[in-house]
Amino acid sequence: MSTTIPKDKYKSVWLIFFMLGLGTLLPWNFFMTASMYFTGRLKEPSSPNPAANQSAEAEAEHTPSLLESKFKNVMTLCAMVPLLIFTCLNSVLHSLIPQKLRVMGSLVLIMAVFMVTAVLVKVAMDPLPFFTVTMLKIVIINSCGAVLQGSLFGMAGLLPASYTTPIMSGQGLAGTFAAVAMICALASGSAIDDAAFGYFITACVVIFFSVLSYIALPKMEFYQHYQQIKASPADCTEGTSLNPMKSDSQCQDVSKPSISMMTIFKKVWVLAVSVCFIFTVSIGTFPAITSDVQTTIGAGTSWERYFIPVCCFLLFNGSDWFGRSLTAVCMWPGGEGRLLPMLVASRVLFVPLFMMCNVQPRAYLPVLFPHDACYIFFMVLFGFSNGYLASLCMCFGPKKVAPHEAETAGAVMALFLSMGLALGASFSFLFRALV
Repeated sequence: MSTTIPKDKYKSVWLIFFMLGLGTLLPWNFFMTASMYFTGRLKEPSSPNPAANQSAEAEAEHTPSLLESKFKNVMTLCAMVPLLIFTCLNSVLHSLIPQKLRVMGSLVLIMAVFMVTAVLVKVAMDPLPFFTVTMLKIVIINSCGAVLQGSLFGMAGLLPASYTTPIMSGQGLAGTFAAVAMICALASGSAIDDAAFGYFITACVVIFFSVLSYIALPKMEFYQHYQQIKASPADCTEGTSLNPMKSDSQCQDVSKPSISMMTIFKKVWVLAVSVCFIFTVSIGTFPAITSDVQTTIGAGTSWERYFIPVCCFLLFNGSDWFGRSLTAVCMWPGGEGRLLPMLVASRVLFVPLFMMCNVQPRAYLPVLFPHDACYIFFMVLFGFSNGYLASLCMCFGPKKVAPHEAETAGAVMALFLSMGLALGASFSFLFRALV
């Protein structure tokens, strides 16, 4: 095997992983950001037509139904629990199911769900059947997303550490893209159902380009080179002088039987637990608490309509994307010391900070940060710290093990990421009830 590492021409592999990362979280972000459309479809039949634009006065008088009030919490739970379950299955079965089937099958099924969602925009349904069908679709896209995400981090684990960054950055852009698309839909002045139809068709197009990207990946010489390193332990038996990047201990590991996930976990557990904690805090508060904050300076104006789409979804996802992307040029602090876990643990402060913003309705806690500026400041820090710290953990994890263990390490890191999402979804009920 050639000892010369080919170049990633035009950053093609980097861009493909970016596009696949975008396709991983875009489905969930489109559903989450479109909560206004979904809750509008859940209004009781006696209430005004949810597809029509209603005045601020009519919205203020509307009393949410049980399905409306619980939609965000149940949506988050239906997303994160299947995500955890299927990430566990992928971690255990990834060596038994071909990579192509896992990735391509997931992308195609996600695209099919979005096509169905776009069609259902034009189909009248009662609130309860619509709620049930929506939750079923959320279960499906997040189950597929779990398999896709675990597979991608495993694939990226074979490449240099910097190639985990495009996946994280693409996932960050997914939220920003969804938020911008929703704001544009609101600004168009179209009825909610017309805007939602174009919104979901846009998601189908992006997923289609993700499919094309994955088809092109195996043809890239740079990617082929690292696939051969994984598949060919022979270069170790021929002498480490052929590949100076390998150490003697790594070569000895290649000749050993497959190593259990528990053995891998012992090597990466600090980073795995850290990424789990990051997303437990994030999903525990976003969007269950953060999307219920109300403006105190723009009530009754157009700002009130755009406040949550801009200050909650766009700011969080934009800051998150910036944080994820920053790891391409800066990877401080390193993955060996205590500073990174300490920074991760400090994020728990965001839970009480958001609880004491102007979340409505509320029953127990006082409002200590009523001004919109406080909420915006917290949201920027919240999003940035989520993206930057999570990306660091995901980049460093697979690099703490030998090259032939990297794919399994990537799957373990993805498993704990998903575990954090599921725990956050569960805690969101408690956090919201305490407000």
